Parts: sequence; structure tokens; C-alpha cells
Amino acid sequence: MNNQYYIVIGIIVLAIIAVVAIFVGKKKQKKPLSPLAAFAFAFVLAGIIFVDDRLAGYTLMGIGVILAIIDIIKKEKSKKLE
Repeated sequence: MNNQYYIVIGIIVLAIIAVVAIFVGKKKQKKPLSPLAAFAFAFVLAGIIFVDDRLAGYTLMGIGVILAIIDIIKKEKSKKLE
């Protein structure tokens, strides 16, 4: 039961951060997420949703983190080539 409270608190905090980021980020032109970053975000979010099954939850989060790292490396390499 206690884990559910942590999940709800985490989701509320992420929602507050998203709202603040929207208001602060309007000043700059932001690039949209790359497809790989969107998949990474989706996998991490799915891992949070499936937290009751630890193996599935951690596996999905791990896949999301690996995809995010791959996306970061690809972006850094493309910046160096320019």
C-alpha cells in the first residue's frame, strides 16, 4: 500500500514540473522529441505503470534508459560532425 503513495506523489511531482516547464519554456524554441527519445520516454513511463510486476517494470525502465543514452550519443555525434 505504501508503494502506491510513492507512485501517486511521483506522478503529481512530475505533473507540476511539466506545468512549470511549459510556462518557463515558452520563451525558447524547443526542438520536438526525436522518435528514439519518444520511445525511451514511453518505455520508462510503461515501467512506472507496471511497477507491481518488478521484473517487467524494471526491464521496461532499463530499455527506456538505454534508448535515451543511445539517443544522447547519436545527437552528440551529429553535433561534432557539423
